[in-house]
Amino acid sequence: MIRLCRFVDDDLELAGFYRDDLIVPLVRAVEAYSEATGQDVPPPASEEEDLLEYLPPDGEYAPLVAKVAAWLETHTAEALGDLAIPLEPVTLRTPIPAPGKILLLAGNYSEHVAEQGGVAAERLETFPYVFMKPLTTLNDPFGPIVIPKVSPDRIDWECELGVVIGRTCRHVEASEALEYVAGYTVVNDVSDRGFKPNPGRKPRERDRFFDWLHGKWHDTFLPVGPCILAAGPRVDPQGFRLTLRVNDEVKQNDTTAKMVFPVAEIVSFLSRMMTLEPGDLIATGTPSGVGNATGTFLKPGDVVRAAIEGIGVLENPVESEE
Repeated sequence: MIRLCRFVDDDLELAGFYRDDLIVPLVRAVEAYSEATGQDVPPPASEEEDLLEYLPPDGEYAPLVAKVAAWLETHTAEALGDLAIPLEPVTLRTPIPAPGKILLLAGNYSEHVAEQGGVAAERLETFPYVFMKPLTTLNDPFGPIVIPKVSPDRIDWECELGVVIGRTCRHVEASEALEYVAGYTVVNDVSDRGFKPNPGRKPRERDRFFDWLHGKWHDTFLPVGPCILAAGPRVDPQGFRLTLRVNDEVKQNDTTAKMVFPVAEIVSFLSRMMTLEPGDLIATGTPSGVGNATGTFLKPGDVVRAAIEGIGVLENPVESEE
């Protein structure tokens, strides 16, 4: 499996192969691979900030990265020696720094719909609910989730599988949709369940919907990372286990097999409405276990760990806005 990340080390922004407790800088790994195998393999001209250059389906360096990743898998952490960097001293960045579109699904796990008091319709009877978040919601691994002064009391978590588009697609059939995916990541769709922009306002028919939507848009409310797992025939997007912990207490624990709309159908559906482009990020909905179901919400000092088995752990502390 190929897991790639973006990180900062000695003020340099670099690309690297990600392991749970260490990183191997990509160019350094290519050079070591070339020396060990006796192959004359020129490394990428620079350590591109854009990980899509190293990922399927169209990344220029994707075939090379696949070979180097397979070679690295034969090495233990001890065998890597000075080739690797411990994870703790470096600063991880979001895998895709500026997605052209950030698209998210609401109500894509029937048990989550039920815990919120709703009824999930069958797949053939309905369609995915999709909304968007602004770029300013993006947050790095270990970056603080900032509770906004304007509405601090009902901030919630949502662990989700993120899908990164790798090839431009329009009107794609579900049977072919995964061929347009570059990889998968972990997303925490942080949500403000109690946001009311003007508490003393005159009630209107659509207030409830827009309060919900606006509650998705606060700064730092979309941590993404810690890496991208490259897509491929060995990776089944409906075979991931998602777990979210708040201060080591398990809040969510489920699998992507329970999605109402699987990843392939989501990509196909979206491609019929709009052109999906490389770097677009799709968050595919959250399972049951959100705080709103029990009236339990995030507070300053909490630590949230959203994990997807096979990808990694996305950890973020919680702070108040100053």
